[in-house]
Amino acid sequence: MGSPGYRFNQERSFFVLNMFSLKSFAVVLVILLNCITVLASDGLDGSVSDLKQDEAPSPVEASPLFKPARSSMSLSLLSFPEDVEMSDYCHQLLQIFGERYVSAVTCLVPAARPVLVCQNCFPSFRGLVDTYTNISSDQAGPGNESCRDSLIRSDRLMLVYMLYSSLDNIWTKSDCDNCLTEGQHSLTNATLNFIALHNQTISCFEQNQQKNHSELCINCNNTYKRLNDLYSRMEKNHTLCIDIEDAMNVTRRMWSKVFSCSFPLEETVPVIAVSSFMLFLPIIFYLSSFLHSEQKKRKLIHPKRAQSQSSLMNIQDKQS
Repeated sequence: MGSPGYRFNQERSFFVLNMFSLKSFAVVLVILLNCITVLASDGLDGSVSDLKQDEAPSPVEASPLFKPARSSMSLSLLSFPEDVEMSDYCHQLLQIFGERYVSAVTCLVPAARPVLVCQNCFPSFRGLVDTYTNISSDQAGPGNESCRDSLIRSDRLMLVYMLYSSLDNIWTKSDCDNCLTEGQHSLTNATLNFIALHNQTISCFEQNQQKNHSELCINCNNTYKRLNDLYSRMEKNHTLCIDIEDAMNVTRRMWSKVFSCSFPLEETVPVIAVSSFMLFLPIIFYLSSFLHSEQKKRKLIHPKRAQSQSSLMNIQDKQS
């Protein structure tokens, strides 16, 4: 048997060794559990992906009409392959409306500046109007089918109607019908004449803009005057649309502000004469009124003087 101190040191060493063994076992156990978790998750992902690959698409997903929406949400509404409320004819008509709507919008955006809405976009808008007329008509199409209820009145939003109304409002505010023939098949002769004369005026500006502005005003005066007169006649006849109005406004700004041109003096003489007459008209009126009143005063005073003279003669006769 050893001494008590030796036995105490031996027990302490054994205790420390056991604690170190337990800590090592715990670390090893944690590492093993992490490895098992990683392997299990990889296997689950692989099995899920394999399951998705092996899974045959449903009839709804296989339909060419089914197009899942791309969004951050994993759940979205499905569309039935064949809408019971809309026939094949109405579905085809809706697709045509969408294509012509896109065509009209694609034309309108580049036509914003310079404004060429009526000139460039009337073919696409006419096609859109024809399609919407077929949709909203009470008359039945092929197979005695009317698409008004299914495409326009089937929901509260009435999206087809709202889309068409937005473009129709733009067309109405542009007054494009004033520049187009009946049926919107072509531009009117007056519109074509204005376009030709406007192009001549702009070409004259471009040819003479490198010169002195006074020379440009002289060289382009006749062309600009004819364009201005034609615009005035069209304005009087109510045959203006937004294309012509915008083109004339731009041309007038170039003529007056950019090139500092004005009409010759002989064209402003009538304006000056009329303005001068209107300026002196009140003076003439008040002067004539004053002279007329003085004449009336003289007429009223004259009998009084004659009566006084006759009465004076009578008094003299009586005294004599």
